[in-house]
Amino acid sequence: MSDSKAQTYIIYPEVQIGPGAQIGEWVIIGVPPRGIEPGEMETTVGGGLIIRSHSVLYAGNIIGGNFETGHGVMIRESNRIGDNVSLGTHSIVEHHVQIGNNVRIHSNAFIPEYSVLEDDTWIGPNVVFTNARYPLSPGAKANLRGPRVLRGAKIGANATLLPGVTVGYNALVGAGAVVVSDVPDGKVVAGNPARIIRDLSELDSYPAENPSKYNR
Repeated sequence: MSDSKAQTYIIYPEVQIGPGAQIGEWVIIGVPPRGIEPGEMETTVGGGLIIRSHSVLYAGNIIGGNFETGHGVMIRESNRIGDNVSLGTHSIVEHHVQIGNNVRIHSNAFIPEYSVLEDDTWIGPNVVFTNARYPLSPGAKANLRGPRVLRGAKIGANATLLPGVTVGYNALVGAGAVVVSDVPDGKVVAGNPARIIRDLSELDSYPAENPSKYNR
């Protein structure tokens, strides 16, 4: 890494980064949220980090190894992110989100507070999760509930998930779907509102899967 590039990113106090990091220009790591002093919240990132230019990682995150971002990614504070996770360009992860291992989030996705993405999930480009059932209503912020995407589930491009819905183990949400209710394990849903159209096992593109194999 050249000296000129090293001078163009900012790493705040109490940030621990494992070996082999590649940090792009104009990146900020460990910025404190409002009301918190620099260094007051510890930030930990495992080895093999690749964070590309203009990305911002807030303080208080615990992130595993081989974490990778595209350009202009924002990750707010107090998230728990596993190993081998990648976030595409211009994606946003708000605070208090849980992301498991081997998760792929493509470009321009929005993951709001209190969402959960379990291991091996796949989020297509322009996917939007929501967490406020009645925005601006009294008590809306106290009742935020993000979607929960269970292990092995896949969310197609431009899909929207409403607050608190669960997408089941190894399920598939079609492109552009609006998910207003829970998706059972191993089902394929599509449309607005999303409806079950078949079992994943009926698609030749996927090997036969038993959703129970994902039971914890």
